[in-house]
Amino acid sequence: MIRVVVVDDHAVVRQGIIRILNANTAVEISGEFSSLDELTTYLATNTCDVLLLDVNIKGRTSLETLKNLRVSHPDVRVLVLSMYPEEQYALRFIKAGASGYMTKDAAPSELVKAITKVSVGGHYLSSELAESALFGTATENPHTSLSDREFEVMLAIARGKRIREIGADLGLSEKTVSTYRTRIVKKLSCESNADIVEYVRQHNLLA
Repeated sequence: MIRVVVVDDHAVVRQGIIRILNANTAVEISGEFSSLDELTTYLATNTCDVLLLDVNIKGRTSLETLKNLRVSHPDVRVLVLSMYPEEQYALRFIKAGASGYMTKDAAPSELVKAITKVSVGGHYLSSELAESALFGTATENPHTSLSDREFEVMLAIARGKRIREIGADLGLSEKTVSTYRTRIVKKLSCESNADIVEYVRQHNLLA
């Protein structure tokens, strides 16, 4: 039996995933959560085989949580679920330690297939993304050169958050956030927050 935990802050999506998995006798839902704090509390005394993790939880990317999980719970396999196209996020999450990445519009049978594969130590990517990663055919955009922290700060700016809010969310000082912003502006060839917002919109990095 594959023990699965589902983390998504949209109740309708979460329940839809659970219904799909409950129809498979090889899968057992061990927990469902709407926040990263709830997940952290659960994992302090429990475990699972596969964690289904949404890319964004309550306006924050799950990158840092994923990295922490690789240290605190190395045996838990993480399959990232996203409404965003693979080319925008997948490789970044795989490099951070995810065992797989799939979009939420995938067929239910594909979700079960992905869970089964990562539960035994495999990795899951769509054949198209795997091919582009293998042969280096993926399009390189300026935001791919951002570090994970810079990427998170960029998305926060695009959501209209102020420096102080971003620092509080990410556990960073305002000075550090400002430093990240300066790097982002330079790497994206932007001049203002408005330019950052427009860049993120054009590249479909926020829903």
